[in-house]
Amino acid sequence: MAAAKPRPSAWGAAWLLLKDSGEAVSLQEFCDLLYGNTEPLQLSACWLALVGGQQWFRWKQGHVQARTLEELKPLRRERRLKAIAEEEERRWLQLLKRRQPTTADQCSALHLQWLELLKETASGRRELSELPDGLRQSLSLLHLTQERSQLRHLLVDLGQWDPHQLLSLAGTVWSEGFSESLVLEAQRLEAEAEQAQPSDPTRVDLCQQRCVTIDDDDTRDIDDGLAIEKTAAGRTRIWIHVADPGRLIPAGSPLDLEARKRASSLYLAQGNVPMFPDKLSTGVFSLRAGRRTAAWSTWAELNEDGSLSDYGMVRSWVKPIYRLSYDDADELIELAPPQDSDLADLEGLLNARRRWRLSQGALQMDLPEGRIRAREGLAQLEVTEPSNSRQMVAEAMILAGAVAAQLGQDRGIALPYRSQLPAELPGQAELDALPDGAVRFAAIKRCLSRGLMGTKPAAHFSLGLPAYVQATSPIRRYGDLLVQRQLAAEEPLSEDALQELVNAVDAAIREGIAISREDQRHWQQVWFEGQKGQQWRAQFLRWLRPQDNLGLVRIDELAMDLAAECPSHATPGDALLLRIQSVDSLQDQLRLVASAS
Repeated sequence: MAAAKPRPSAWGAAWLLLKDSGEAVSLQEFCDLLYGNTEPLQLSACWLALVGGQQWFRWKQGHVQARTLEELKPLRRERRLKAIAEEEERRWLQLLKRRQPTTADQCSALHLQWLELLKETASGRRELSELPDGLRQSLSLLHLTQERSQLRHLLVDLGQWDPHQLLSLAGTVWSEGFSESLVLEAQRLEAEAEQAQPSDPTRVDLCQQRCVTIDDDDTRDIDDGLAIEKTAAGRTRIWIHVADPGRLIPAGSPLDLEARKRASSLYLAQGNVPMFPDKLSTGVFSLRAGRRTAAWSTWAELNEDGSLSDYGMVRSWVKPIYRLSYDDADELIELAPPQDSDLADLEGLLNARRRWRLSQGALQMDLPEGRIRAREGLAQLEVTEPSNSRQMVAEAMILAGAVAAQLGQDRGIALPYRSQLPAELPGQAELDALPDGAVRFAAIKRCLSRGLMGTKPAAHFSLGLPAYVQATSPIRRYGDLLVQRQLAAEEPLSEDALQELVNAVDAAIREGIAISREDQRHWQQVWFEGQKGQQWRAQFLRWLRPQDNLGLVRIDELAMDLAAECPSHATPGDALLLRIQSVDSLQDQLRLVASAS
């Protein structure tokens, strides 16, 4: 049959003979015209050719008629377009099946458009049902129509998707960066930083103090510094110096409105997304060693029991003498050299302050904390220990917040107070029956309510304070900047006006927290993807969903509390052995299984 197929030359000759006459001939006549005979083999081959998709002749009711040239032109064009489409479909399927990085020059305009549609679908901005038929059919052929995570895996293989991009970050104010006009505004303010500003004449010059800053090694936006001094009355005074971005950024200015939309800096595994442009947050705002910098300086004098004896706050100039890491600070606290005993003295005072808060019902639940950092695309575990210097700095920041809250009450000023409702904790006998540390802390944390923000002072249960505001990170938190503005204003905002601002800021903060949590969860999954086959000793903390055998466990080696499938009979404090059941960071999936050790 293949050998008997009509030759193109015979086919063309027959068309030329029949097109002019317009005559319709039978199959036998047409076969005789092509072959010169009508043997069954030739008749069969001729019939197959006529019904096989050719365009030259019309086959109808057993007769053959040549199409006119005018009829053939659109058919030829349609056939050519079909061939192009089939070739394009073949190349597209080949591209998907190959699953190798693809560049724009390897794709047609249609394929580039389809890749963009796949990205929108993988990110959740488009439904699978909204895709063009041809694209959906190609995905169906490759069995890629069930879950978005499958598309993300495909796009990663094609080099079209960053495996670490956050879906919750897309389209937010943090994802857009700073506009060109805001960058230019930051450059202008940087240039004007050395010029006199309206707030400068009222500042107290504290540059003679031995102020130090203590931060992690990679911190570049330094919000706060500490100092200690002996007053003329022989009292010991604690100083907490905080950056003053409000010196250069007035309320309602473009950079202020941008910071208000962000509400805070974002702390992500790959680095921070700042609230203010880097030129400002790590430059003129930052309390850099050896630089004269504008600040808000809180001072406090304590009674022997750690309660507040006297306090105040001034706008100031400070000049930190040096920058310390937490390890450096721990060493100075431990050694307490006679020529530089300030940190050891500060640590003693702030320890007394912590003990006073504990006597007021404050909770202290310090544990090592594990966090995944991303360095050049690699997930690395970093464990932060609750060292003396970290506890000292944290206590100093709480003290500054307590003083700011007290000043707000003294002056009758509305501030963005942070509070926490009282909690009904487990009885002492019940707590004593639990192992000290993570297990006991888990039982306590379960009872605590979420923190609240409002414009009226209210008690903060876990801090043991009658009133509290966050006031020590105005470079990184907009609410802290609001505290400074309210305390400095001749006519502070009313409670209603401030509440409106607080509501907007609180909503943005919660969005940022959700993004940061998703980011850390993703990088935990990336890290666990590199740990397949490993096992860790764990401790059962409490049940999350007992009906699903889902519990919370503590892995001391990683300094993390994680959800895991646990034995149904597990009780708080039980020793377990944890392993990875499955993990896929593109599917946002981590399943850990714990068994009795």
